[in-house]
Amino acid sequence: MPRNHWRNAAVEQVAFPPLTDNITVELVVIGGGFTGLNAARVAAEEGLRVCLIEANTIGHGGSGRNVGLVNAGLWLPPNQIKQTLGDARGERLINDLGTGPDRVFELIKTYEIQCDAHRSGTLHLAHSGQAISDLRAREKQWQSRSAPVTLLDAQATAHHVGSDMYHGALFDARAGVIQPLDYARGLARAAADEGVQIYEKTAAVRIKRDDIWHVTTSDGHVRASKLLIATNAYNNLTSATQVYETSIVSYFQCVSQKLSQRDFDAILPDHHGCWDTALIMSSFRKTRDNRLVFGAMGETNDTIGRYIHEGWAQRAIQRVFPNVKIELSQSWSGRIAMTKNKIPEIMRIGKDGYAVFGYSGRGIAPGTVLGEQFGKYTATENDIDLCLKITDKYIEIFTNLQSRYYESGARVVHIINDR
Repeated sequence: MPRNHWRNAAVEQVAFPPLTDNITVELVVIGGGFTGLNAARVAAEEGLRVCLIEANTIGHGGSGRNVGLVNAGLWLPPNQIKQTLGDARGERLINDLGTGPDRVFELIKTYEIQCDAHRSGTLHLAHSGQAISDLRAREKQWQSRSAPVTLLDAQATAHHVGSDMYHGALFDARAGVIQPLDYARGLARAAADEGVQIYEKTAAVRIKRDDIWHVTTSDGHVRASKLLIATNAYNNLTSATQVYETSIVSYFQCVSQKLSQRDFDAILPDHHGCWDTALIMSSFRKTRDNRLVFGAMGETNDTIGRYIHEGWAQRAIQRVFPNVKIELSQSWSGRIAMTKNKIPEIMRIGKDGYAVFGYSGRGIAPGTVLGEQFGKYTATENDIDLCLKITDKYIEIFTNLQSRYYESGARVVHIINDR
C-alpha cells in the first residue's frame, strides 16, 4: 500500500516473521484485521493456544484502509435489523453493536494504542432536504433505546462542519474517529502480549480437515482443533479462503497536503467524523498531522479510476469547503464485503470451523465486538456468547455483476456530478 497515508503516518510499529515451521495449536485464525486480532487475543486470554496468520502484513485489508469512523450499530436503522432478525436476536445485535464504540475506546485505553483517537461523535450529513426524514426516523429509533443521538438543523451542522452545504445532520455522541491502521497494529501488539503466535507474509494455500484442521502455507503447516477465517472482503487472496462470496464495493480515500493551522481549525473544529446520505456516499475527517481525509465509493487502483475519482474528490472538497485551500496529495482504495441484507454473517464451514464476514462498510466497532465474542465462543462453545446466529451456508448470486454495478455507478456519478 505505498499510497496509503495511514501506513506513511503510522505510529504503532509491529513486525512478525513468516511461518517456516510445523506447529500445533487449538485455534488458528486466518486474517490480521480487527475481527481476527480480537478473536485471537480473547481466545488466548481464555487459555487457548492460538496462532494467527496474515497473507500480507497486519491491517493490509480493509482494517488498514478505511476512513477511521468508529460508529455505533450497522448501516441499517435499528428497526430494520429487528425486522430481519426478529425481536430478540435483533435487539441483542442492536445493543451489542450500539455499545461497540465503548469497547473500541476501552481497548485503546487499556493497551495504550497510539491511534489518534478522538471520541467527540460523528455526523451523518443530510445532502438534501429529502434526506432529513430518514435521519429523523433513525433519531427516533435510537432515542427510543436511550442512545445519545440528536438531529441537528442546518445552522448547527454548519457550525460543526465548517460548511453550509448540508441540510442537517444526525449527531451520535457514542462515536468517534481513529487512525485505523494504528488501531489494528495496536491490537496485534496486545494479542502477541497475550501469547498469540502471529505470522505475517504467511498466506493459507490449502485448508482441509480430517480429525483436525490443517492449514498449509508456502513454508509451514498449522494443525489446529478450531479454525476461524477472518479475511472478510479479502477472502479471494488465495483459493483456500474462498469459502463464501459477497458483493464487493470499492471505497477510496484521498488525503490532502498539510493544511495551514488557520484552515485546519476552520473545518471540523471538534474533530467529528462525517459521512453523507448520498446514494454514492462520501466521508471525511481530520488527522493529527493537519490533513483532511476525504473518501467515497470507487476504485483507484487503475489509472482511469484514479483519474475519475480523484478529480471528483478535488471538486467535491472545494464545494464543501470553498473558503479553505485543500489540495489532495495521494489516494488509496479498499474493499467492502456487502451481504445481501447488510448484516454480518458467522458461517460454519465444517466441524469447529467458521468464517466471520460481511460488515457492509461498518467494520471497526462491529469487527471488534464480533471478534471478541467469537474468541470467547471458541473457549466456551456457548451460543449465548454470540449476538449473531451461526449459519451453515451463505448464498448470494450475481456478486460479480453487483460489484461491477457499484463501481460503474460510482464512475458515472463522479464523471457527471457537479462539473
